[in-house]
Amino acid sequence: MSDEEHHFESKADAGASKTYPQQAGTIRKNGYIVIKGRPCKVVEVSTSKTGKHGHAKCHFVAIDIFTAKKLEDIVPSSHNCDVPHVNRTDYQLIDISEDGFVSLLTDSGDTKDDLRLPTDESLLKQIKEGFAEGKDLVVSVMSSMGEEQICALKDIGPK
Repeated sequence: MSDEEHHFESKADAGASKTYPQQAGTIRKNGYIVIKGRPCKVVEVSTSKTGKHGHAKCHFVAIDIFTAKKLEDIVPSSHNCDVPHVNRTDYQLIDISEDGFVSLLTDSGDTKDDLRLPTDESLLKQIKEGFAEGKDLVVSVMSSMGEEQICALKDIGPK
């Protein structure tokens, strides 16, 4: 064996898949599905009957969990669809910078500084007003398929 060190440059993450397969016929309303490469929440599912030789088809109407755009897809019910891993984590809000980024406190006591303020106007207004009043705010961050976004806000009492 040689004594030299080997350095491998890899752009891949630690192998945790962003999605998992699930049979289209088992995906229900309020579940999640990947449509056109975007993680979506299913708002409507309808199943058509099989043709003479065909498969039953599932028609999904879903809303992108980050952009709130409506997407649709039709998949044979026996085929597999990609379902995104969706995580929701609560962080305490520490600071809001002028450039639109927030500083959050994690459970381990570290800070997370790579998230922007949400684009949703009412949520943005609530966060800015609550922070200006000096309230202790906890934000819920939804993460899926490598994207993260603040999706909710809780007031945990006065400072």
